[in-house]
Amino acid sequence: MSTEIEKFKAGSPMADVLRMDRMPHIWCPGCGIGSEVNSFAEAVKRSGVDPKKIVVVSGIGCTGRVAGYVNFDSIHTTHGRAIPVATGVKLANPELTVVVFSGEGDLAGIGGNHLIHAARRNMDLIVICNNNFTYGMTGGQVTPTTPGTAMASTTPYGNYEYPFSLPLLMDACGATYIARWTSMHSRNVTQSIEEALARKGFSFIEIISPCPTLYLRRNRLGDGVDQLQNYQDNSILKHGADTRETVIDYQGKIVVGKFVERNKPTYLEASDKCAIKLIGDDYQLYGKTIPEREAEEKAEKERVAARRAATLAEEAAQEAAAAAKPKGAVAPKAAAKAPAKKAAAPRKAAAPAKKAAAPAKKTATKPAKKAAAKAPVKKAAAKAPAKAVKKPTAKTAAKTKAAAKKTRK
Repeated sequence: MSTEIEKFKAGSPMADVLRMDRMPHIWCPGCGIGSEVNSFAEAVKRSGVDPKKIVVVSGIGCTGRVAGYVNFDSIHTTHGRAIPVATGVKLANPELTVVVFSGEGDLAGIGGNHLIHAARRNMDLIVICNNNFTYGMTGGQVTPTTPGTAMASTTPYGNYEYPFSLPLLMDACGATYIARWTSMHSRNVTQSIEEALARKGFSFIEIISPCPTLYLRRNRLGDGVDQLQNYQDNSILKHGADTRETVIDYQGKIVVGKFVERNKPTYLEASDKCAIKLIGDDYQLYGKTIPEREAEEKAEKERVAARRAATLAEEAAQEAAAAAKPKGAVAPKAAAKAPAKKAAAPRKAAAPAKKAAAPAKKTATKPAKKAAAKAPVKKAAAKAPAKAVKKPTAKTAAKTKAAAKKTRK
């Protein structure tokens, strides 16, 4: 069994992106984090970004465990400190693609101050926020995004606090890319992450995801599948929507889409511009002149584009090969079983023979019927006690012999 599991892990299409030796993961059945990680892995593969230049930073909580499952350089930080750690990584080496993957309690609760200032500075980071409306790992407390009237361990009679709308908050803080999806919108999540990986600036992607253990159960909302159905029924697609319309009510409508995409200098670009004004042409960032850095960035973009084109071409070839297979093709095992089913068909043909035999019973002679009627009586008499059986008289014996002669004739 262990060898089969190892073969399965090695043959997984995500073996290069995820740490298969740590599978299966710890997330509960019905949780959306697993599908989000899969979307993230697919986006990285399609983006063409060098995996050796990707760093994933997570905080504390269920979503904070993502850093331990991705096959990149990753950091599992303390509660609420994912963004400042990611900021330090980016400033230490601007060539890295730094992704923050954490929950709304970690990012907007204890880490809220870091979130708003990273967006305000337009740090070149990608922040993926799993929003499940609860602190899923630490007891189910109310979070900054828990909808009004929803129950939590700290609000057992319903939430009376006013929740954040994270897209509105990020828009007000100056984020340059803002999108929201649910964990049901797997392809859209992949596309948004792919777009964020290809651009500069502070990108924020919110993913509404069910917590079946502490949010759905406490609010009696069913399981993860029930909540995904709710997302499908109540999601409203509005690209470019006014972020003031993105507030989520308890089990209400959810506005999804790409809301903001704009360009402005990143924190490092603004810092460079200020330093060049003061120092002039002698200014060098990390020992490289501006023309040298621009040439390196251009070469890296070309490499990324080439890797992306190769990945897309491979996917297209796989789809073409799958489409070329005949639809009516039967697997070898199924084909071997098929003749046995056909051979069993003649058994059904024997049914008319039984029906044809039915009239023969009707044409039987009346004496035969009487004899058949008497047969059960004899059997019943055999079961009766020995004392109840009477010896046949001479008259009855004569009658039976006469009946026998008639039937012979």
